Amino acid sequence: MSDIVKKEDNTLAINIQKVEDKIAVIRDVEVIADADVAVLYGVETKRINEAVRNNPDKFPERYMFELSKSELRDLRSKISTTKAKSSIP
Repeated sequence: MSDIVKKEDNTLAINIQKVEDKIAVIRDVEVIADADVAVLYGVETKRINEAVRNNPDKFPERYMFELSKSELRDLRSKISTTKAKSSIP
């Protein structure tokens, strides 16, 4: 299910806290993982990546980049720490 809701006037509504919770800082840049963008839009991750690949003119040049192994490890650690904290009553 999408976290983005299309309203009757064709505007979009989204819970800002859900977006902010998905932001990580990598290389001094605030980023959201493709999988998290997919969850927000209620689509598969591969659809987000296809949209970027198939429509390069619609996305800024640095919209997407690949993580190094150490960056990926750090991000996974941050995610598991956040999940552990959020499950504490």
